[in-house]
Amino acid sequence: MANPPDDDVPASGVSRRTFLKTAGVGAAATSLIAAAPGTPPGPTVLGPEAAPLTLRINGASRTVTVEPRTTLLRALRNHLDLTGAKEICDRGACGGCTVLLDGKPIVSCLMLAPDGEGHEITTVEGLGTPEKMSAVQAAFVEADALQCGFCTPGFVVASTALLSRNPNPTLEEVKDGLAGNLCRCGTYSRVFEAVLKAAKATHPARARAAMQDGTAAAAERS
Repeated sequence: MANPPDDDVPASGVSRRTFLKTAGVGAAATSLIAAAPGTPPGPTVLGPEAAPLTLRINGASRTVTVEPRTTLLRALRNHLDLTGAKEICDRGACGGCTVLLDGKPIVSCLMLAPDGEGHEITTVEGLGTPEKMSAVQAAFVEADALQCGFCTPGFVVASTALLSRNPNPTLEEVKDGLAGNLCRCGTYSRVFEAVLKAAKATHPARARAAMQDGTAAAAERS
């Protein structure tokens, strides 16, 4: 039986029926190619249901079962009980959720938890403990570099990354390095002082000069 005439033939000469037939053949060929032996496997598909992930956090492998849409921040806080990173703006603008990914600071509210697989993640809990604080944490306590303390973990992690790549920063370099972290209490001068204190053990002369510059600038403003 002959096919009925196609009344919907555009000026291009390709009807909808012809297009659908061509698309169907193309899809079938693609599926055959994908199934052919030796074809490289495609990307792993997760979701929409929860799936197990293995994350390397603070030197230990942790398994967590979350939906693929879960951010790294919420996986840390809600599923792994690592609450040091804080959820404040939830848009990557305040730095309160800063963690280290392979030694570099990132905002964990903008990263999906599955993307953390295969990387070394360090949270503020992995930097030190109340009994054995890191140099940065101890300096923050000594300089009283906090008020409400909600932003402090993010500042500590960001400061640790700063001193890792620049162990003897000037005051201006400290300000620039922490520009992505916000303190609603306005304790910036004490934060900068703490970072310079932490650097002092390695480069005491330069750190002392930077602190003096900061003190002189504060005196001029007052």
